Amino acid sequence: MASDSEPAPASHSDQTFDVLVIGAGIIGLSIARQFLIGSDLSVAVIDKAVPCSGATGAGQGYIWMASKTVGSEGWELALRSQKLWEELAESLKDQGLDPLQLLGWKKTGSLLVGRTPEESDKLKRMVKQQCEAGLRAEYLSASDLHVKEPELMVDKDAGAAFLPDDSQLNARRAAEFLEKGNRHYSSKGRYAEFYNDPVISLLRSGGSGEVEAIKTSRNILHSKKAIVVAAGCWSGSLMSDLLRESEIVLDIPMKPRKGHLLVLENFNSFQLNHGLMEAGYIDHHHTAVPLPSLSTSGLLDDHDGQALSLSMTATMDTMGNIVLGSSRQFAGFCTEVEESIVNRIWERVGEFFPKLKEKPLSDFSKSREVRVGLRPYVPNGKPVIGPVPGLANVFLATGHEGEGLTMALGTAEMLVDMVLGNPQKADSAPFAVHGRF
Repeated sequence: MASDSEPAPASHSDQTFDVLVIGAGIIGLSIARQFLIGSDLSVAVIDKAVPCSGATGAGQGYIWMASKTVGSEGWELALRSQKLWEELAESLKDQGLDPLQLLGWKKTGSLLVGRTPEESDKLKRMVKQQCEAGLRAEYLSASDLHVKEPELMVDKDAGAAFLPDDSQLNARRAAEFLEKGNRHYSSKGRYAEFYNDPVISLLRSGGSGEVEAIKTSRNILHSKKAIVVAAGCWSGSLMSDLLRESEIVLDIPMKPRKGHLLVLENFNSFQLNHGLMEAGYIDHHHTAVPLPSLSTSGLLDDHDGQALSLSMTATMDTMGNIVLGSSRQFAGFCTEVEESIVNRIWERVGEFFPKLKEKPLSDFSKSREVRVGLRPYVPNGKPVIGPVPGLANVFLATGHEGEGLTMALGTAEMLVDMVLGNPQKADSAPFAVHGRF
């Protein structure tokens, strides 16, 4: 049998599991984990590549409520998921383990920064609502903000919403932790991985019409309980391909939303005490504001009137790297680095942190990394979680856009409770597939 540091064995043949999870990003791995710890079912995770090869590995790694709207349809799920991440971190501490080392988890708190009187007024109202909803939140004036973040430069009209309980994770470490935990169940015959093995088709029963198996490039995997599609921005096109020859029509209007992050490694001359995000990020999450000074129109897909948007985000990871962003654009499935966008991120962040302007970005050519990921975008910003109409044993868990890490554990709990028939901990109705598309 494989050890917990090696992939579980997967021979090239017919195999049967209770649950098949398609997608080995943070959502898929979390769902597999929840089935394994919350039931006695066996689980297989299938991916066309390897973990963290999609949006998970390219993310900034924050678990923030600062950018969430109290009472919105995703509020309960985000709040529940944040609580589950905190409980996981605390459980590791109780075992004498270090969540900082294992997950890159640290409670840095977050600052949502407004630079205009209008943004500051909006943040004051937001803080009031968050406090009334039971969160610890505080509005900071420009002078208070400078005390929290001395490197940040804002004028007297600026302010920020400060949420001290928001935290950061290293998404790659978190995925590795989940994967390693899942692999403990391999020796019990309850877990296996099928990586670099794309799903080709669904195999349906001639009697009930239920999907009884999936065919991959190398295997036929049978499911006795459920099949979960958690393939990020590929979920929509994958479902279209899998249902092409069936009578079921399911058109999920999902698009990949490309994002760039700039990582400066071992950036010792600059210190961030919290995670930061400019207030405009919230608006850009669901809409895209054109940046006319950024001349990349030949590279952008202006589908549905959506253009490039860019907002300042800044975090410092556990290794002392500063992570700066972020951009949003519709450019198909292209993951090529666009230097013009990287330069614009640098310029935008420099407006908030003048110290960064002391050196040109070219000086960091040997100590920088650019992460490019494709967020699974669905119109109206709500993820899709629930059974596929007409296929009672096939479930979707996708469309989290830039909030997959934040909502991963809550999504996993919600999906597994659906499959097992358990009471829901958060309202799942807003995310249902039925009647939405």
